Amino acid sequence: MSSEPKTALSSVRSAVEEELSIFLNFESAYLNSISTELSPVSDALTAFLLDSGKRLRPLFAYAGFAAAGGSLEKPVVRAMAALELLQACALIHDDLMDGSDTRRGKPSIHRHFETIHVREELDGFAPQYGLSAAVLLGDLALVWSDQMLNSAGLTTEQFARVFPYYNEMRVELMAGQFLDIHEQTQKTTNVDRSMKIARYKSGKYTIERPLHLGAAMTSSPSPEIFAALSAYGLPLGEAFQLRDDLLGVFGDPSVTGKPAGDDLREGKRTVLIAMTNDRQSESQREIARKYFGKPDLDAQGVELLREIIESTGARAELEATIERLTDQALTAAQSAVFTEDGNAMLVELANIATKRSS
Repeated sequence: MSSEPKTALSSVRSAVEEELSIFLNFESAYLNSISTELSPVSDALTAFLLDSGKRLRPLFAYAGFAAAGGSLEKPVVRAMAALELLQACALIHDDLMDGSDTRRGKPSIHRHFETIHVREELDGFAPQYGLSAAVLLGDLALVWSDQMLNSAGLTTEQFARVFPYYNEMRVELMAGQFLDIHEQTQKTTNVDRSMKIARYKSGKYTIERPLHLGAAMTSSPSPEIFAALSAYGLPLGEAFQLRDDLLGVFGDPSVTGKPAGDDLREGKRTVLIAMTNDRQSESQREIARKYFGKPDLDAQGVELLREIIESTGARAELEATIERLTDQALTAAQSAVFTEDGNAMLVELANIATKRSS
């Protein structure tokens, strides 16, 4: 594997996509052997996984693997690729819980199956069909993630080291998702609560745990390696989610694949919103009450809320927080316990994760 981080990451991304394609072709054939009526399921999941995606989780797993001195083999790539299936489960269910219409510029899974119901003039209630399909497809993606990891061909020793981290990651993800939906029920916002959600709902399973999974697949990872990867991964994971929060409000729809101000329409209680609420005047608070979380929020309402966020200084503070957390991660990336290639890979990925526009 090349020592040049961009080349190495591009090579790993291609290898992950190849393994995903092989796995999905095989599993789709099995589904279709059960019934041809399952073809919309396999088609939708295959398109969801292969048509787009940054492959960040497998890339962070590779960075942890490289930082701990691993030498890449096919079973390791297959195990890393399984993280994309876990991500698919999280996104499909997240879109359903948020009532999101789109994902990556296309209809979200529940909307896709609603459309199938309407187009084919099926009996019953189209939204219920879409909801049920999305629950099941998300569950299937989670099962497939386990299946791909279990069948990757890791050694008994590798698997024994990997699986506790994999289990922990899934528990943390579900905990973060519940805290997220619970936060929407609270009468007040709180920066610390929202930061914890950012950490567990996204940060840890995007960055810290994939790094640990990668390191666990090397021959003799030390406790120091895992601690050093956490020192890098935890602040970077938070910075990653905070960047996501900004894009949910200020992102360009042609790049994010989501409507402008979608998080404002959904009423997401993010760190950005908590910071805004701490700073806004009473008149601004009245405007926010009128527009925030309204499903029919139009472009004018989005702009009014954006102006409040900007004028309170919340956007600037969040940008400063992202920069501070990223700097912490970049400092941690220089740890002497990492290989030289690992250092370079971690720096490259930190920039990708925090300077993105989608």
